[in-house]
Amino acid sequence: MQNVEFKAELKDVDLARSICIALGAQLAGILDQTDTYYVVSQGRLKKRETVGEPAEWILYERPDAPGNKISRFKIYSEDEALQRFGAASLPVRVIVKKVRELYMLGNVRIHLDTVDGLGSFLEFEAMVSPRQNEAECQKEVTRLRKELSPALGEAIAVGYADMLEAD
Repeated sequence: MQNVEFKAELKDVDLARSICIALGAQLAGILDQTDTYYVVSQGRLKKRETVGEPAEWILYERPDAPGNKISRFKIYSEDEALQRFGAASLPVRVIVKKVRELYMLGNVRIHLDTVDGLGSFLEFEAMVSPRQNEAECQKEVTRLRKELSPALGEAIAVGYADMLEAD
């Protein structure tokens, strides 16, 4: 699977929330998440634990770039991850704790994230599918970036794990 992603500093959470609602985005939930990143030879591997939901493991590859970027990923259940990675023996790289306000707008997930130790961020994830090709996803993410620009700071090139490790 793949999606088009964009991440930026979030200067004004209330303004971002208001813009999302004005655009017709629907609040899908407020999620308390812990992502444990593991050292792997290729790509990035995290175990995502969300309060009230089963854990999932996400293996992904994504360039470190400040604009729109393509992320290729696969999601594994706990049992699948143990079979695929022998996850119990993987060294932990870093743990990211966050509260995520999740909004849905068409095929785009809009995340308003408050990350422990880092601050507030906005992230778009537009899922590429036969109904929404990559070019259409790129166009929609770019449109949303413009719509939400009054609430945004600088674009972010790396993930939260990388940011925490750099501190």
